Amino acid sequence: MEESNGSSFSNLGAYGKALIETPKRLCLRAGSVSTTYEEMSRIRARSGSNMQKTLRWFDLVGFGIGGMVGAGVFVTTGRASLLYAGPAIVLSYAVAGLCALLSAFCYTEFAVDMPVAGGAFSYLRITFGEFAAFITGANLVMEYVVSNAAIARSFTAYLGTSIGVHTTQKWRFTVSGLPKGFNEIDFVAVIVVLIITLCVCYSTKESSVLNMVLTAVHILFIGFIIFIGFWRGELKNFTEPSNPKKPDGFFPYGISGVFSGAAMVYLSYIGYDAVSTMAEEVKNPKKDIPIGVSGSVVIVTVLYCAMAASMSMLVPYDAIDQEAPFSAAFRGLSDGWGWVSNLIGVGASFGILTSLLVSMLGQARYLCVIGRSNVVPAWFAKVNPRTYTPINASVFLGIFTAAIALFTDLEVLLNLVSIGTLFVFYMVANAVIYRRHVSIGTTNPWPTLSFLLSFSLTSILFTLIWQFATPGKPKAVMLGICTVIGVVIIQIFHFSVKQVRKPEFWGVPLMPWIPSISIFLNIFLLGSLDGASYVRFGFFSVLAVLVYVFYSVHASFDAEGDGCFDEKIEEMKKYNQEEEPNQNSNFDANNSLKV
Repeated sequence: MEESNGSSFSNLGAYGKALIETPKRLCLRAGSVSTTYEEMSRIRARSGSNMQKTLRWFDLVGFGIGGMVGAGVFVTTGRASLLYAGPAIVLSYAVAGLCALLSAFCYTEFAVDMPVAGGAFSYLRITFGEFAAFITGANLVMEYVVSNAAIARSFTAYLGTSIGVHTTQKWRFTVSGLPKGFNEIDFVAVIVVLIITLCVCYSTKESSVLNMVLTAVHILFIGFIIFIGFWRGELKNFTEPSNPKKPDGFFPYGISGVFSGAAMVYLSYIGYDAVSTMAEEVKNPKKDIPIGVSGSVVIVTVLYCAMAASMSMLVPYDAIDQEAPFSAAFRGLSDGWGWVSNLIGVGASFGILTSLLVSMLGQARYLCVIGRSNVVPAWFAKVNPRTYTPINASVFLGIFTAAIALFTDLEVLLNLVSIGTLFVFYMVANAVIYRRHVSIGTTNPWPTLSFLLSFSLTSILFTLIWQFATPGKPKAVMLGICTVIGVVIIQIFHFSVKQVRKPEFWGVPLMPWIPSISIFLNIFLLGSLDGASYVRFGFFSVLAVLVYVFYSVHASFDAEGDGCFDEKIEEMKKYNQEEEPNQNSNFDANNSLKV
């Protein structure tokens, strides 16, 4: 079957193909749901050339590690340890790693069953419809752009540290006419973003090789940090603060401090979801994706816990530097070990580059798939026939990211990061449960929707009590009641609503417990974010709704089916009457429809 540069669905041939291949296709409207793989294939055809299947499980593990082990661990660890967890920051990373792993399981089931680019956008569109997918996808793309701009600015700072250059004085230029937070021009960040953009445009496989090299170098630096920390550190720092007036012990702020610390360091795990966006380029999805996604999360969790333990042994928790904990910890060593601080700056720079590379690969594929649905101009969906990469989306987002990184301060950017990603993780966990228990047209969806709503409300109530209730016995009782209610809701749903779909190759185990726990943990972590994050989320969500209402709903792929099957048949008949002499031109020698 021939393709005509991805525009096959603008002519009658598309209607003919739809009538021949999917005569029972649902006629979609905004917010409706499609479960047909034929539709997914037709949407993918809008990109013209297909993305090349060149990736294996080790490529995905490399992308996952590279995407996660970036700037986050070098920034969040100090603040979380000093303010919340103390030496128990090790357990905070373990809790955050468990949360990431549960979300990764949900992603993996979808990615194996539907190995297409676009990750969460594709999964949510198939499950909850176009509107829900567009709102979450738009926020996630913006989250990628903002976080990548922040990462690029932090690269300038770490690179300056590694060679002893004061970044603000030497590499950034202050413009007095601009407001504070937007007045420091960073050309180094712009250059880094544009170079990475060229790399991701050139080839996915070559980008994987570059990521492997950068990640390997970064892992060597991390191994060095862990080794020196355990060698030069002291076990007493796990229990003794430098100031005797501060709380002591391994849990200076109690168990609640461990979870508060986990909410903060969870930012260090954001990045594994970018792996699922490359599912369309994986050679053996049913084998490579589970290993790549889950394996990278497990490896990174072990590295993070070891790094946190190393830092806690080097410095008492109350003496840890909030901004640059690892550099400051090694800077305080005697016997000439201060040079390690500069070396850490070099290692962090490599980590930032790998994180930036993977994130920019992921953001382009998200926008590419959103473009395939026509909810944004289809120009973004085009895949270059020579490089097999979504060049249009990559270049647009690269320039957009560079423009933000040019003048926006790191502190401003960091306040805008994470809420969109956590929200998407929450939605994907809901989608896994819904898709397992609901079959459109044959199953009543309300029992499943009622469960998801009631469990989410219970999780929100638990989170609000945790955040705002006064510590004491009443708070503990209320939290216990919420926990019992949540467990009862899951059990009732588990025994009363049967699964209607079993994954053919790989599925989330212990349904519905694992995705339910993922729902709870993501809501819990969302509750720890500051007000600026919710303002940003609300602003971009409203903006996305306006774009959808005034443009996307009229131009989308789903809108092409509006009016539905009977109207398409009538249009087909009318066309056949007018073009009878030429109708055979739509078929090739093998009587196959040309599209």
